[in-house]
Amino acid sequence: MVHKIKQIREKLDEIASHKTNFHLNERDEGRRVMYRQRAMTYSFINVSDVIGRDEDKENIIKLLQGSSDGGQISIIPIVGIGGMGKTALSKLVYNDERVQNHFQLKMWVCVSEDFDIQKLTKEIIKCTNSAENLSEKGMEQLQSILRERIRDKKYLLILDDVWNDDPMKWDPLKELLCVGANGSKIVVTTRSKKVASIMGTISEPYELSGLPHDKCVALFTRCAFKEGEEKHYPNLLKIGDEIVKKCKGVPFAVKTLASLLLTNKEESYWIFVRDTELWKIEQKKNDKILPALKLSYE
Repeated sequence: MVHKIKQIREKLDEIASHKTNFHLNERDEGRRVMYRQRAMTYSFINVSDVIGRDEDKENIIKLLQGSSDGGQISIIPIVGIGGMGKTALSKLVYNDERVQNHFQLKMWVCVSEDFDIQKLTKEIIKCTNSAENLSEKGMEQLQSILRERIRDKKYLLILDDVWNDDPMKWDPLKELLCVGANGSKIVVTTRSKKVASIMGTISEPYELSGLPHDKCVALFTRCAFKEGEEKHYPNLLKIGDEIVKKCKGVPFAVKTLASLLLTNKEESYWIFVRDTELWKIEQKKNDKILPALKLSYE
């Protein structure tokens, strides 16, 4: 162990010497938390754009319509890797007529990584059709307004894309939300099983699995070709089938690659996309798709 420590110290000294050799200066920029940039989600969806999630939708609706144990508000986590379609599934459920009729109040909030209770409280209040100016109000006033808006109402709250796995941050918000009527439900979408275990009240989180191959092919065909165009490209359909296999059932990956191919029907390019690594594909100017997929990968 002594020899190992000596080797490590020698290595550190060598690294430190580079600072002088390359004229590098130490700067204290402060420990600011840098959050990944992700487009804020919203509740609207074109139902025809979603393929292969009918069974998952029905399963979630059953959970929403079920009774709450002990009168407590049920929290239902939907878990899956990035790009699996958690947000799309939540939108399908949120806009279903049965859900519309089951709850007095529906709210949708995109959380992402910045789990700030004051910010989230404001966003939830806004969803209650509040026209009140909240910008100058402190947490004491906000918590009072939120509890007043949801008290004794059977509500559905979607908390989309939650990353926070610190119970100390979640518990204060949960306390404010528990004044709703019996039967109120909170749906949480997250990539983390740890987040699901901290927030969920059901026995097991709802794990969203990949789409079957035939559904992925249908999604790919819809995104890579204009309507009816695929009939003229039987060879490209075969190559597309092989591209879909690389996507491992992840809808966002399927849509990403298909959209790259929509405006280019040269067989050589399709083969290139099939055989290359995703990050080597040249993207169009201002194209946000690949960075978003890279974020999901990370």
